[in-house]
Amino acid sequence: MTTCHEQLHATLTSIVPLDQELLQQTQARLDNKTKPPGSLGRLEEFACRIVASTGSDAPDLSKKVIFTFAGDHGVVAEGVSAFPKEVTPQMVLNILQGGAGVNVLARHAGAEVRVVDVGVDYDFGDCPGLIRRKVARGTRNLATGPAMTREETLAALAVGIELAHQCKTEGIGLIGTGEMGIGNTTPSSAIIAAIGGFSPEQVTHRGTGINDQALQVKVSVIQRGLENNRPDPADPLDVLTKVGGLEIAAITGLVLGCAANRIPVVVDGFISTAGALIACELHPHVRDHLFAAHESVEVGHRFMLKRIGVRPILNLAMRLGEGTGAALAMPLLEAGVKILAEMATFDQASVSQQLV
Repeated sequence: MTTCHEQLHATLTSIVPLDQELLQQTQARLDNKTKPPGSLGRLEEFACRIVASTGSDAPDLSKKVIFTFAGDHGVVAEGVSAFPKEVTPQMVLNILQGGAGVNVLARHAGAEVRVVDVGVDYDFGDCPGLIRRKVARGTRNLATGPAMTREETLAALAVGIELAHQCKTEGIGLIGTGEMGIGNTTPSSAIIAAIGGFSPEQVTHRGTGINDQALQVKVSVIQRGLENNRPDPADPLDVLTKVGGLEIAAITGLVLGCAANRIPVVVDGFISTAGALIACELHPHVRDHLFAAHESVEVGHRFMLKRIGVRPILNLAMRLGEGTGAALAMPLLEAGVKILAEMATFDQASVSQQLV
């Protein structure tokens, strides 16, 4: 039986960079469409990258799935959130019933939402539609010790990897990341502080809307967590284990699995990008297969995006999570691919090409 560590190693060794020849060939195809070269801007970039990521000159993005991973956080006991931890299972049920923001925007995008319990401190019982992959009933308090054990981290990573493999079997063409977990901006800020060498003040914001006093508490809690745990920035799994979260780890696994299976993945906001950041620290070519949906108003998010080296598709001053940004960005990626597939060439349309 393959262990979680062996599965992670196999996934990492399967990741390849973008096919540069396909990139160039796709841009040449776009340049022959009835438009001035480059005039569709980033839509052309999206088409080129998706072709090079998938290895197909006619990628099919019609089947789209957003995974919303749910998990609780022991650090909530420190007063870092404006909402109680009970909101995590309440919102999981809301998403399953189709009433959350991600559901509305996913329906708009033609994407399916799949909710995964990887670490909620609640017994959902027989709950239709919920994907049960609970590793633990939440994390421990990162302010006083490691949030997870190494085994829990690897198990949560395995959840995401396995779901990516399943999507490959199903023929899913585009995957989005999302999350639900009260308190999860705290570990996300701790992750970018640890990896990037930033102070908690530089990368910590208001999350669900805490006041100035609570923000100072949050900053001090992250500082204590970093001092007590001393996560090693050269070891991404150490950072994830000590100051991360179960849903963040599952997102890391999903992003890695998507890269290994050559499925483009649209990463949502701050918390999702924390997972994607760990994935990119584990393998440099992961970034070739991911798209940053948007830039969150959470101040630490821009530091993450810069560290990964990706440019966000949207900037709408959003901070909800759940996968809402991914749902909004998906149609733009699909639009780029449709331009490639459906727009006429100069010869087909009998249109004269540019003279100089």
